[in-house]
Amino acid sequence: MPGRKKRRITAEDLYRFRLITSCDISPDGEHIVFDLGWVDRKTEKKYANLYVVPVRGGRPRRFTCGDQVDSRPRFSPDGTRIAFLSNRKDEKQPQVYVIPLGGGEARQVTDLKGTFGSLAWSPDGKRLAFEFRKKDTEEVEREKDPGKKKLGVVARRIERVFFKLDGAGFLPRERWHIWTVGAAGGRPVQVTRRAAYDDLAPAWSPDGRRIAFMSNRADDPDLDPDAVDLFVVSAKGGRERLIETPPGFKTNPAWSPDGKWIAYHGVAGKRAWWRNQSVFVVPSGGRGKAKNLTAKFDVHAAAWTINDVPGHLALMPPTWSADGERVYFQVDRHGDTMLCSIDRRGADTDLAIEIGDRGVVGAYSFDAEQKRLAYLHGDMTEIGDVWVMDTRSRKSRRLTRVNDGVLRNVDLGSVEEVWFKGAAGNDLQGWILKPPGFNPKRKYPSILEIHGGPRVQYGNFFMHEFYYLAAHGYVVYFCNPRGGQGYGEEHSKAIVNDWGGADYDDLMAWVGYVARRPYIDSKRMGVTGGSYGGYMTNWIIGHTDRFKAAVTQRSVSNLISMWGSSDFNWTFQMEFGDEPPWDGFKNYWRQSPMKYMGRAKTPTLVIHSEQDLRCAIEQGEQVFVALKKLGVETEMIRFPDEPHGLSREGRTDRRVERLRHILRWFDTHL
Repeated sequence: MPGRKKRRITAEDLYRFRLITSCDISPDGEHIVFDLGWVDRKTEKKYANLYVVPVRGGRPRRFTCGDQVDSRPRFSPDGTRIAFLSNRKDEKQPQVYVIPLGGGEARQVTDLKGTFGSLAWSPDGKRLAFEFRKKDTEEVEREKDPGKKKLGVVARRIERVFFKLDGAGFLPRERWHIWTVGAAGGRPVQVTRRAAYDDLAPAWSPDGRRIAFMSNRADDPDLDPDAVDLFVVSAKGGRERLIETPPGFKTNPAWSPDGKWIAYHGVAGKRAWWRNQSVFVVPSGGRGKAKNLTAKFDVHAAAWTINDVPGHLALMPPTWSADGERVYFQVDRHGDTMLCSIDRRGADTDLAIEIGDRGVVGAYSFDAEQKRLAYLHGDMTEIGDVWVMDTRSRKSRRLTRVNDGVLRNVDLGSVEEVWFKGAAGNDLQGWILKPPGFNPKRKYPSILEIHGGPRVQYGNFFMHEFYYLAAHGYVVYFCNPRGGQGYGEEHSKAIVNDWGGADYDDLMAWVGYVARRPYIDSKRMGVTGGSYGGYMTNWIIGHTDRFKAAVTQRSVSNLISMWGSSDFNWTFQMEFGDEPPWDGFKNYWRQSPMKYMGRAKTPTLVIHSEQDLRCAIEQGEQVFVALKKLGVETEMIRFPDEPHGLSREGRTDRRVERLRHILRWFDTHL
C-alpha cells in the first residue's frame, strides 16, 4: 500500500504537544519518574501529572492523575518514595507532597503560603530542603477577607530597586529562604532568616548535617547583583559560614561524595554578562582557593539553546562522580547543549563529552552506583523525551515518545546546517529550513529569524514557529551572529557597548549568503525576531531597505527609556559603558534603533504583550507611533495579561493568534 501522505504542521498543534520538563532516576537504576504536561483547549489551563517508566523497557505508567500540576519529582535516597510539588488542593498554591513508589495516596507535607523553588532530599531520606518565599502578610490577610479581596490592592509601597519580575509581577517584600520539612510531614523549619537577602539553591552535605546555599549579602544586593557568595549552614539553622570564592555571580552548589569539596556554576568577575559561565570547585572547609575548571576551554557551562516549547531548558547543578574524581555539567557549544565531564583537579587537556548527540541535554540524573544515566534530550525534530544511558557500554536508549502521535504524520521540511564567513572573516554557524515539498528549481520567499538574549544560541532544537512558517511555503533561516554564547568569549564580547555593530554586520553577511542560493527570491525577503531579536529587527529597518516586510516582537527600541523601566532595571547599563543615561546619553542614543527610525520604509508589524516587564510595551509603542507618523505601513498587535515569554509560555490561544498574525503579515507582503 502507498504510504500515507504527511500533513504540514499547524498553529493548533501547540494544543497537541505534550511536554516533559524534568526527570529523575531511582537509586537502583530501575525506574525513571518524569512530569508530563498538556493543555486543556476548552479552559486554556495547563496541567501536568507524574509518569514512571521502567528502565529495562515498557510503556510509561501514569503515576498521578487529575487536572492539576504535579511537577519536579525527586526519588528518595532509598528509592521507595517520590517527593514533588502539586497544586491539587489549591490551584493557586502548590505544596510539597510525598508518594510511595509502590502505590498509595500522596501525603501533603507542607501547608505554606508562598512560592516554592528547588526541592532536595536529605541523604538519610528523613527530611526535604527547599527554596521558599512567603507571601506578604497583607496579601494573606487580603485573601482571607472577601471584601478586601474584591477591592484588591489599594497601594503599593516600593522600596527595592528590583521590585518586579517578568512573568511574576510585583515582587513581595519577603525574600527567598532555605527551609526543611520532615518527609512524613510536621512543622517546616526556616533554616535561613536574614530578611534583606535571598538565599537560594540548597544542597545537602553527604552527612546530612549541613546545607550549602548561595546568597548576595551586599549592603544593597539590588545595586550589586553579582556579589553572590557561597555559604554553609547547619541543617537546623543558626550561624552561617562564608566560603571564600572569587567575585562574580554563582549558583548550583554541589558537594563531593566525601564532603571535602563543593562544585558550583559561576562567572569570573562582576558586571560582565559576556563572559562564559564556568564550573568551579572550592574546598568546603574554607581553606584553599576556588579553582575554575573550565576556563582554559573557553566554553559556556550552561543550557541556553533556546526553543519555543517551554520547560526543557534545565540547567542542572554540577554532578560528582561516585569516587569524587570527576564533575559532570552541561555545555552550550555550536548549537548543541552537551553533557561533559572534567577532572576535579583541572588536569584534563580537553573536556570529556559524555553525551554529544546533536541536540540538547536537559535535566539528567545518575543512579546510586552511576551505572545508568537518565536524561531529557531534544533535537530539531523531537521536542524532548526521556533517554537512559548505560555508562559502561555508553549506549543510550530512548524510553518515551510522547509526541510521536503528532509528529509522525507531519512533514517538517528539511534543515541544512552551514558554516559561512561573517563580516570580519569570522566563522559563523547557520541553518536553512526548507519547506515541505521543496523544489530546488523554484524561487521561494524567505524569513530571517533573529534570536533574543543576546547571550543565548540558536541550534539543534525544535522551533515550532520556524516549522509553521516553512509549512506555508517560506524558507526560514537563522544563525548565531557575534554577541551570543556557544562560540567562546570573544564572540560574545564583540557587541559590548556596540549593539547594532558586529551583530548587524554578521546578520547581513548571512542574508547575503542565503540570498545567493538559487532557490531564494531576493525580492521577497522578510525579517523577524523577539526581545533582542526585536531590537535587531528595529535596527535593520532603520539601516536597510533590503527586506520587504518585518515583524518586530517584544522589542527594545530606545535604550534611554529602557533604563529603569525593565525588570532588569539599571543593570542594562553594564552593556553600554556601565554608566547611566544621564552620563552617557549620546552613547545610549547611538545604539538605540529609534535614532534611525526616520529612515524606515519597510512595512512592519509590531507585536507586544501588555504585561511584558522585561521590555516594557512602551518600547513597541514608540516603533508603532514612529512608523505611523512616517507613513510606513504598520499595525500593532497587543496581547493582554501576557508576559515577555508569550511565544513559549503564554496562553495557548494567544500563542496561536500570534503565529497567525505573523503569517498574515508576511503573506500580505511577501
